[in-house]
Amino acid sequence: MSFARSLKPAAALSALFMAGCAVGPQFRPPAAPAGADYAAKPLPASTVSADGPQGDAQQFVRGMDIPGQWWTLFHSKALNAAIEQALKANPSIAAAQASLRAAHEDMLSERGSLLPSLTASTSSSEIRTATGALAPTSASGRPQYSLFTGQVGVTYSVDVFGLNRRRIESVVASADMQRFELEAAYVSLATNVVMAATQEAGASAQLAAQQDIVRTDTEIRDLLRRQYQLGDAAQSDLVQQEALLAQARSMLPGLEMRVAREHNALIALLGGFPNQELTAPFDLDSLQLPQDLPVSLPSRLVRQRPDILAAEAGLHSASAQVGVAVAERLPQINLTADLGGATTALAGPFMPYSQFFNVAGGLAQPLFAGGKLVHHEKAARARLDAAQAVYRGTVINAFRDVSDTLHAIQSDAETLKASEDAEAAAAKSLSMARAQLKLGDGSTLYVLEAERRYAAARQALVQAQVARLSDTAALFQALGGGWWNRQAGVETASSSADGPQG
Repeated sequence: MSFARSLKPAAALSALFMAGCAVGPQFRPPAAPAGADYAAKPLPASTVSADGPQGDAQQFVRGMDIPGQWWTLFHSKALNAAIEQALKANPSIAAAQASLRAAHEDMLSERGSLLPSLTASTSSSEIRTATGALAPTSASGRPQYSLFTGQVGVTYSVDVFGLNRRRIESVVASADMQRFELEAAYVSLATNVVMAATQEAGASAQLAAQQDIVRTDTEIRDLLRRQYQLGDAAQSDLVQQEALLAQARSMLPGLEMRVAREHNALIALLGGFPNQELTAPFDLDSLQLPQDLPVSLPSRLVRQRPDILAAEAGLHSASAQVGVAVAERLPQINLTADLGGATTALAGPFMPYSQFFNVAGGLAQPLFAGGKLVHHEKAARARLDAAQAVYRGTVINAFRDVSDTLHAIQSDAETLKASEDAEAAAAKSLSMARAQLKLGDGSTLYVLEAERRYAAARQALVQAQVARLSDTAALFQALGGGWWNRQAGVETASSSADGPQG
């Protein structure tokens, strides 16, 4: 009987056992929470509009899909280039990709448990026959000889109750979790780059506004100085204006520091160092506010958010681990086969007259392990309960994120409109105060107060513009970031979830 033919009964027996069901809970993806929505009252169809930059009304389009490169909706080539650079060079992406590769290799490694293992071994020993033996052991009759042994062994674990299959299921789910964590890293990084760019642009706009104030204050100081020299202005007015100019100048270093800090933050996201100019400074005029905003259906949000899908994969892995713990308490069947030979000649172990061959099957049933297996199963079930709670918490936080962002976008639009009105009124008041001062009819105190109001209104307007841009980016992130529509592929493991399901 040949070695290959002798394995046919074992293979048939293995197929029979593999047809059995795996013990433990059968995982089902959680359904979307019934009745969940983003607000107690229906959302308005659009935001209010304003006349100035970033003041366009934004339309809320329910059920609208999200493009994979959603940041292109800001219509900034510099922003597109910055995000492309960040996705290539940011260390967090490299770390997430490496974690995914490791999880994928773990999955492939665990899959090997379903296949037979094949080993080969050889050994050599020197044997001496005891003096006075009735018959020599070796054919040559010499008391000392060499014995060579070689064999090939096959071992196969029959997965009757699904122990190995549940382990594979767990590592596949873990690979899925790493995949979605990579997707989340992509979305978060793109959002952070958009926000960093808008923050830098806002800081630059505030610095420019303050520089305008310093420039105007310098002109008024020079005018008062000439009027004082001609006897047309009091010295107290000149001194007050010089104090006002000094106060305006004192704000410049702090704003310059903020611009540098925001630019450094952006460079770090792009994977660079502060001395590297990886991107030109951003300004608010280079960023266009997207006008059509998606509002995904609540039932689809759980299939779009990568953090929810990662939590679902963690739940799946924990469910499979319960099956592993249950299967460990049930009988395990192992089949082994060995083919080899032993001879005193180095070239002869596999000659027909020196072969040995055996096939064996074994069944092991745990009887007593000091409560280890029982408590292992209880711990696995407790971790499953924890994973279920984590999943539910992730879903709740996701709906809260979307709701907060939608309300913030509406509030940002109203704040921007009010800030524009306040800035226009403050600018008009300051212009009148400066004109009266030049004519000698006004006071420096009145100009000082008008400049303070205008500076505060200008800063508030810039902050409102930045908030509209930042919160718009946050909405795309809160809805999942459109990773399922991204053109550039990423490394993935085998996954049961390839994109949003209806």
